Amino acid sequence: MTITALPTRTRRPSLETPRFDGSSALAPKRAVAPQPAPRSASAGPAPVRPVPDGTEARGFVLYVGLGEDAAAADHIELARLVGELRALTSRLAPSAETHAAVALAPAGAGGRDVDVVRRALQDPAVQQPVAESNPGIVIDLTRKRVAIGDEVAPLTYREFELLQHIVLREGSTVGRCAIIDALWDADDENRPNERTIDVHVRRLRSKLGDYAEIIRTVRGAGYRFDRHADVTVLATATGPSPDRF
Repeated sequence: MTITALPTRTRRPSLETPRFDGSSALAPKRAVAPQPAPRSASAGPAPVRPVPDGTEARGFVLYVGLGEDAAAADHIELARLVGELRALTSRLAPSAETHAAVALAPAGAGGRDVDVVRRALQDPAVQQPVAESNPGIVIDLTRKRVAIGDEVAPLTYREFELLQHIVLREGSTVGRCAIIDALWDADDENRPNERTIDVHVRRLRSKLGDYAEIIRTVRGAGYRFDRHADVTVLATATGPSPDRF
């Protein structure tokens, strides 16, 4: 009979240096407070109430700035993009209702697409461009002057009389012969002809600037004044008409 000796496992000495923290193995250990379990990545952020107390959220607006050229560069049409976003919303929130509106702007208006969209759709957080106020024109018959904004138009006495005569007959066509009879005496050596009246009107219009068209030409009949929203006529409420009629 042959007896084979089994190899004996020899325990290797540990290479680690024993640590001493001054505590005895027999001393009671201090209780450690349980740590909260780490939040799962899939749990999502804590809900935050986006509106003040006493109100409720009814939906949201997502402004998408994408001009026609940019959409073409991305190889997508706006209608398709809208459809995709609606489908995504319906899939994530079946109860949601959607409404799409396209913002239009004059060609070559410039600016960022998203800013144009926000202004066009009246986003209250965007400062709307302030339209330049139109100063208008004031025809002051009592002081015999015409003011365009802060400036006084340099009309001659005869030019103002011509303007006044037509303005006082607002809505009516004033013939050239009627203007001549009203503003010049019959024996006046400087009494003009009808062609000269056209020259006077042309000079008057040149001094009215952007408001030259308040004196309209009625072909074959004469001239006419029609009041506009930016035209103010000041006259005395009582007393005779400022002109001779």
